[in-house]
Amino acid sequence: MNPPSPSVAAESVSVSFGSRPALESLTFELARGSSTALVGPNGSGKTTLLRLLAGLIGPTSGSVSVTIDRPAFVVQRTNRRAWMPLTAREVLRMGRYASRGLVRRLDQHDHEVVEAAAARLDVADVVDRQFGELSGGQQQRVLVAQALAHDSDLLLLDEPITGLDIPSQDRILEIVAEETARGATVVMSTHHLEEAQRCSTVLLLATRLIAVGTPSEVLTADHLTAAYGDRVLSVADSSTPVVLDEHAHGH
Repeated sequence: MNPPSPSVAAESVSVSFGSRPALESLTFELARGSSTALVGPNGSGKTTLLRLLAGLIGPTSGSVSVTIDRPAFVVQRTNRRAWMPLTAREVLRMGRYASRGLVRRLDQHDHEVVEAAAARLDVADVVDRQFGELSGGQQQRVLVAQALAHDSDLLLLDEPITGLDIPSQDRILEIVAEETARGATVVMSTHHLEEAQRCSTVLLLATRLIAVGTPSEVLTADHLTAAYGDRVLSVADSSTPVVLDEHAHGH
């Protein structure tokens, strides 16, 4: 039997913004049903790669193939969402717009999908509250639930647990495991090496691709030093190096 085709394949992909290179000659494949962590310092191209996979930008050179229609993309959390004059339920319903459109009314199936997504992220009890009044962890869980309501087999998450409370972090990481278990492909950027170790694949970036493979293959002192330079420390009682990253979230 032939192996299944990858859900994502990139061949010599580069992206530049004016004269500034954001990604340089990346070549990799991501298997269906895999979870992939994008790791690297600020400015290494993690968000650019996610936007590329979401179809929001195109490559400057090279080619990228995404064989899954309508990927769901959760962008980085910002404080600018506080003004959003919508209830959490209305934000969740936006996840159905890709399949229903902005004009067609949601049917019973759409409402059931939205309710199921809210239940999975433990936000069913806050759906009638204003989105901007929710805590940061609640807002992020609503946005991940919105992505699940999108009903896509490609979930793209930009630093999904950064700055969140522990229960929200744990639930989102559980959702990642549940989605890959059902056969979806998940790609997420992170500054947490512990989070990356929970994924099946790691892409280590520093504009160029430093390494790709399993966490044990990629998260080595040599590879991390190539990406982060002298911000990598070795710890005597740990097999995993410590990165003194700009985000400094305890990793």
